Amino acid sequence: VQLQASGGGLVQAGGSLRLSCAASGRTFSRHSMGWFRQAPGKEREFVASITWSGDNTYYEAPVKGRFTVSRDNAKNTAYLQMNSLKPEDTAVYYCAAYVNGEWSYWGQGTQVTVSS
Repeated sequence: VQLQASGGGLVQAGGSLRLSCAASGRTFSRHSMGWFRQAPGKEREFVASITWSGDNTYYEAPVKGRFTVSRDNAKNTAYLQMNSLKPEDTAVYYCAAYVNGEWSYWGQGTQVTVSS
């Protein structure tokens, strides 16, 4: 599985962005997909994930109620809709695929910058 994240950019606080993660390979629909982020000087942290069927989603507490993870298996794409963005959401965002019991495959990251 190869992953390509896109959709980052500069937005004012309170604004919205939608990130996309396009996957190559025929097994995309079999795997849970996750979003992570890494702010400057901090470790990479989990943001959200969605199971292969899309039936279950999980969110880290700081983004719950503001971010929505989804997927379109027909398009081999996962999404992260980010609303009510805050300056503390500024980070490089990565998508990942959960394969063989771990987050095995990673996209290259897309920068999200939220200005106050």
